[in-house]
Amino acid sequence: MIGKKSWIIPDGFLQPKSLGEQISHEAVCVLNLTEEHASIRLTFYFEDMDPMENFITECGARRTHHIRLDKIVDQDGKQVPRNVPYAIKVDSSVPIVVQHSRLDTSQEALALFTTMAYPME
Repeated sequence: MIGKKSWIIPDGFLQPKSLGEQISHEAVCVLNLTEEHASIRLTFYFEDMDPMENFITECGARRTHHIRLDKIVDQDGKQVPRNVPYAIKVDSSVPIVVQHSRLDTSQEALALFTTMAYPME
């Protein structure tokens, strides 16, 4: 089986500023290679406030899903705060592969980075 059910992304930050047509954002990129639907829960951890839980999404069997962190809301309608560092725990009902990406358009020379999340055993 390829993938894990739990992943950690230690570095998250939604840039509050965007220039031009592209919006600064981050995404949790999920690949589900199983034959089952994946129920996915994101938990956000902060330096000086309690975790934000109950961000729920899904990824179909043998599909990919790019979870835009500037658009997802929790079950109470709260958004991930901008201009605040955070870490993310990703939990899935089936093994998935998780990658993290950030597009920073706060300057004319935009920056894009991506990295694999840390899989938990």
